[in-house]
Amino acid sequence: MATTPDEHTLKKGTTELLILAQLEDQPSHGYEIAQQIGRRSNGALSFHVASLYPILYRMEARGLIAGRWVEKAGQRRRRYYRLTTSGRRVLADQRKQWTDFMQAVHAAAGLRYA
Repeated sequence: MATTPDEHTLKKGTTELLILAQLEDQPSHGYEIAQQIGRRSNGALSFHVASLYPILYRMEARGLIAGRWVEKAGQRRRRYYRLTTSGRRVLADQRKQWTDFMQAVHAAAGLRYA
């Protein structure tokens, strides 16, 4: 019996792309990134903020994003992340790869847009 990939499996392969895309226009902290993904996907994708932090740390170690601590009066400090030049290149590459892949899937599966 064939199984369908669950949401976790599907998200695992797209998380880096989704994070990079959220940081394209402005720096954000982890909670904002998770919220932006939810808003942009009309609620179809959701991430628990705690699950994003290990990914953010790995992406920062790879030089795709850069983080800095920001303290604001009356708020706890937050780590804001921004795209690096390398991160922008990876985002462009990943978008191209995903576009090509999704076009192939659409063609092979006979999917049509409504």
